[in-house]
Amino acid sequence: MKIIELIFRWIFILCIPILLATTSLRIPANCPYMYEYLFNKYQVGNTTGLDTPALKATARGLVDYFNSSEEYIHLVVQKNGQSFTLFNEREMLHLKDVKYLFWLDLWVLSGTAIFILIYVVWSMVRDNTYRQLLARSALTGAGLTFGLMIVLGIGMLFNFDALLWRFHLISFSNDLWLLDPNKDYLIMLIPNGFMYDASFTVAGAVVIGALITGSIGGGYLLSIRNQKKSS
Repeated sequence: MKIIELIFRWIFILCIPILLATTSLRIPANCPYMYEYLFNKYQVGNTTGLDTPALKATARGLVDYFNSSEEYIHLVVQKNGQSFTLFNEREMLHLKDVKYLFWLDLWVLSGTAIFILIYVVWSMVRDNTYRQLLARSALTGAGLTFGLMIVLGIGMLFNFDALLWRFHLISFSNDLWLLDPNKDYLIMLIPNGFMYDASFTVAGAVVIGALITGSIGGGYLLSIRNQKKSS
């Protein structure tokens, strides 16, 4: 029984960075304002020829597509007073792959959240020893998350392009992500600088989540220690 409890405890600890990462990845899947801000920062209107209303429609269209049941994106925007389909077939196929990754992220998030919730409830209804063990496990999971983010952050700071390249090689079974920046709107809209900032936004959200998790676990342990001192 003790071995099983130890196994579940470590699954819980490992689920913490997974839950925080998958939750943070919901930002690019659900926040059109991030797209709008980065479109403006990297002045993609100049490279695409799209005005502000068209870029806002693009941001909303991408988020709507990632959260829809549609297999392919069909985004029509205005350019120079004319309506046209923004993405070509290759870009549509790649966005389908991206959408699959977002849905996979959602499934992993749901699975880890359910496990963590069950483990937390199971620990809370037990005696105080289990509640303290839960707090220590949360603190350990937060520490593990910080460690992973430090390693990832260093890699992103010093060689982001190489990491991005490896990510695409691992995540996609095709080369549809190799787009032409001179004619493909997707790569004009989302250049490497956009990906760099978006990645740090996600990483920052993970760190904030780890801080909250660690504070809850550490705060509970500290309150128990103070109670023992005062008694």
